[in-house]
Amino acid sequence: MTRHYLDHASTTRLRPEAAQAMAEAVGRLAAGEAGDPARLHAEGRLVREAVEAARAQVASFLGVRPRQVVFTAGATEAANAAIFGAVARATGDPVGAKAAGTGPPPRTAASPPVVVCAAVEHSCVRDPSRRWGAVREPTVDAEGRIDPGSVVASLDDLARAPVGRAPVGRAPVGRGHVGRGHVAPSPSTIAEDLAAAGGPLALVNCQWANHEVGTIQPVAEIVAACRGHSIPVHVDAAAAAGHVPMDLGALDADFVSVSSHKLGGPPGAGALVIRRGLRVDPLVIGGDQERGRRAGMENVVGIVGFGAAAAAIEHRGVGGEAEVARKQTERAVAAALAVGGVRTFGASDDRLPHVVCLGINDVEPEAVLLGLDQEGVAVHSGSACSSEALEPSPVLAAMGADADHSLRVSVGWSTTDADVDAFCAAFARVVGRLRALAG
Repeated sequence: MTRHYLDHASTTRLRPEAAQAMAEAVGRLAAGEAGDPARLHAEGRLVREAVEAARAQVASFLGVRPRQVVFTAGATEAANAAIFGAVARATGDPVGAKAAGTGPPPRTAASPPVVVCAAVEHSCVRDPSRRWGAVREPTVDAEGRIDPGSVVASLDDLARAPVGRAPVGRAPVGRGHVGRGHVAPSPSTIAEDLAAAGGPLALVNCQWANHEVGTIQPVAEIVAACRGHSIPVHVDAAAAAGHVPMDLGALDADFVSVSSHKLGGPPGAGALVIRRGLRVDPLVIGGDQERGRRAGMENVVGIVGFGAAAAAIEHRGVGGEAEVARKQTERAVAAALAVGGVRTFGASDDRLPHVVCLGINDVEPEAVLLGLDQEGVAVHSGSACSSEALEPSPVLAAMGADADHSLRVSVGWSTTDADVDAFCAAFARVVGRLRALAG
């Protein structure tokens, strides 16, 4: 059976340029050119040259200087490092200062740091924000878009309001948009919560685009507001990098996390881009690798592949692949809507070109997913990191949508028209068969 892979938002195929660069790197290692890039001998310098060449490729692709790029094991580590580092700066207690050496100090009931984090953020942003801060959630609209006005209002009110000493914990129920088991606070509620928390405002998170429904966020507006209030901001760009034009130098966010495997590089590599002049303590401590910002010997082969993939996208330009992807996802949506009882989630226009999220009436999405898989088509239900728990999507819940019946279809650089054709035909058959069985 011919397989048709349409789950590129989880991970995409390795680009041939990345595969070739990695094969050459492995060949050099096997031929005896192995060396620790932190060492001064000739072998170490050769490996260091390969790492720095890849750093320059990633930096050029993102529009920043090479020294701003800190290589990590992926976007999850990069996001954790940004959040932990910002919390440590805000509290004056460096990451790893405790005896355990595993992260920032446990938050206290008196004055935990405040972290602004919308419910539509990826779990690698939501969970560490909740672990080390008193999370405040800005308003999210029905398309999954963060309301920049709620963020701006909270920043303005925090600057004016005296700091209180009310008990802290999860954000109290607000007066904003209601979803399944979730209430996004209104701007006034966020401001009141911030003032009551008693701790410093450590960080504002804002994803570039949503990983589940594809909605592009007003990231430039939110970053500018944070810059105006001297509040650090972290942008999760893992879902967007390589799919939309991106100039991080112009954006000037404090932290941006990026993934390799989402754009055609290998898994196990990623980057945290740090604003020039900003110093933060490392999450991973030990040696002085990555200029003291991330300990541990670099994943040289993965980094080389990451750099090659970034260079390949920059050489071709994002626009061509994005145009093809949008046409493919539009065809998939049209075919799905023709079945009836199907709707789309997220923004229809201002979205990632390669991601669409469908809601399907009268059938369970897992049954549709498995039915499509039996027909040779791979898609996904919910976000990649929540599927094993089979829990309702927190993104859709925050949007006030049906969080239990979604199917995500995502294309990539290797997707063919035949792949989309296969989905269109199989989707109608599978949904029709399941509805017939349901009576």
